[in-house]
Amino acid sequence: MKGFSGKILKIDLSSGKDSIKSTDERYVKKYLGGSGFAIELVYHGVPEGADALSPENVLAMAPGVFDGFAVPTGGKTAFAAKSPATNTLAESIMGGSIGAELRHAGYDALEIFGKAEKPSYLFIEDDKIEINEADDLWGKDTRQVPDILKKRHGWDVKVACIGVAGEKLVRMACIDCDDRQAGRAGLGAVMGSKNLKAIVVRGTGDLEPADPGKLLEIALRYQKIMEAAPSFNEDTKYGTGEFLGWINKEKGVFPTRNWQESFFKEREQIDPYYWAPRYVSKNKACFACTKPCGKLFEIKSGKFSGVAIDGLEYETLYSLGGGCGNADIESVAKANEVCDLVGIDTISAGVAIGFAMELIQRGIITEDEVGMKLTWDNASDSVPKMCEMIGRREGFGDILSEGVKRAAEKIGKGAERYAVHTKGMEPPAYDVRGMKGHGLSFMTSTRGACHLRAGMYAPELVGKFWRWEGIDRLSIEGKGEKVATMENFMGVYDSVGLCKFSRGFFLIDKLREVIEAISGLQFTEEELLKIGERIHNMKGGFNVKHGITRKDWLLPPRVLEDPIPEGPSKGAKITVEEMNNMLDDYMAVRGWTTDGAPTPEKLKELDIV
Repeated sequence: MKGFSGKILKIDLSSGKDSIKSTDERYVKKYLGGSGFAIELVYHGVPEGADALSPENVLAMAPGVFDGFAVPTGGKTAFAAKSPATNTLAESIMGGSIGAELRHAGYDALEIFGKAEKPSYLFIEDDKIEINEADDLWGKDTRQVPDILKKRHGWDVKVACIGVAGEKLVRMACIDCDDRQAGRAGLGAVMGSKNLKAIVVRGTGDLEPADPGKLLEIALRYQKIMEAAPSFNEDTKYGTGEFLGWINKEKGVFPTRNWQESFFKEREQIDPYYWAPRYVSKNKACFACTKPCGKLFEIKSGKFSGVAIDGLEYETLYSLGGGCGNADIESVAKANEVCDLVGIDTISAGVAIGFAMELIQRGIITEDEVGMKLTWDNASDSVPKMCEMIGRREGFGDILSEGVKRAAEKIGKGAERYAVHTKGMEPPAYDVRGMKGHGLSFMTSTRGACHLRAGMYAPELVGKFWRWEGIDRLSIEGKGEKVATMENFMGVYDSVGLCKFSRGFFLIDKLREVIEAISGLQFTEEELLKIGERIHNMKGGFNVKHGITRKDWLLPPRVLEDPIPEGPSKGAKITVEEMNNMLDDYMAVRGWTTDGAPTPEKLKELDIV
């Protein structure tokens, strides 16, 4: 079998020992790679009831099948663990180079468990494995750490690391590599709980595909297809936020001021059509990507002079911008940079800050308690400061660093009414009151509110995708089947390591020839979707064993009780009855119990043990 080494590297930080788990063709046919491998390692490796911040938790990293090969936008790596934010099995996908380097070192995945006695980092160079002291790295930010380690081990090594937030077990801490983040679900805190500051990899081996000529032909063919698409021009000019104005003005589903509104009147300055020509000096791409939607955003004068980030992403324009009522693009960029350096997820950070702003607005907490004027009209100054406080667990930032669910429980006084989350995960930039199938996908996402596990936002906003036409975003009909199918679809995407912005170019059937050119293995479309179904069922089964039930899935009060007040989607909301009808429909499609558990029959069908 080409394209795989057949080896998974297992490292016990407690004992300092490493070992190899051998895999074969059957393992690949069952889990494929990337997210599939990572989910399998966590599913079978974490004991029932284990605390997410305990040595018993497993942190898995696995490059996608395409990672390291010449496949346009195919450079994604999956990280997975039991999440300290949601207590679910959560994966987070990254576009950094660490995954491909691990493959060059001779491994298809990495499994880390235990806890080092003192601050440490891993150094992997082919079959040389070291656990080195990291006292000098502790407290350093995510730019300083790679710089130090590259000077120490050579500029060709790849580094994934955490910032101070991961060290302090902030529940929204992320993992950084090449200015790209495994951002969601607090996996950076899992690294911190293990006293693991960084993973450093140098691989000297070649990657050999089964059919190099065919793989090159496919790569060149799809590059031409992508470059001919209108979205290629828009994405490479303006980045992932290029559709912000459309979602805000035309659809009215851009959550604003902690989801009190869905139409940001002051959005002009945070729209990339405004800021890209003024602040962007060049494009930046994920590892090996030929469709660069990242931007080098630089501020060269004024109070935020010196800011230089890889951004700004659409989700961040929402979370640190509209969600906080912050119309100052330079402030949003500064807050983004702070989040990157301390190592926290920009989505969760922004939603947490917007939540605190509304609590002040409603008199539930005071500015004195927070320690600053944290209000909509002072967002430009206060949002970057609060990001720093969250990342360092300072003052009121310590409360928000736990995420809105735990913060609301601690604050009390009715704060829960304004905490927007599902399963403890703060939501991304789509007001699901006006996108009901996407609202279902927030609930069914096994890691908590998420736009990427199913990607239902695109079919609902456009009205069509793949097998479907005429999708009505304000209807609940048939959404159980669509969401479940899209989750299986995206499970395959996360396992091959393909960027989800390519979903319109690489439908599942088109992936088959790429997998065969790399590995020599042949799959039907239905076999690939069955792998996606298996992965989702493993995540669901894990969650049930760890105490997650239907009551944890439910949408927040804001979505169920407050209609969208104005704009193109005025009056829209998801009622409790609609929520439960969609959930029941979904469970039936999945073959799960009404409480959200995969049935024994379904687990047997999918060969999950």
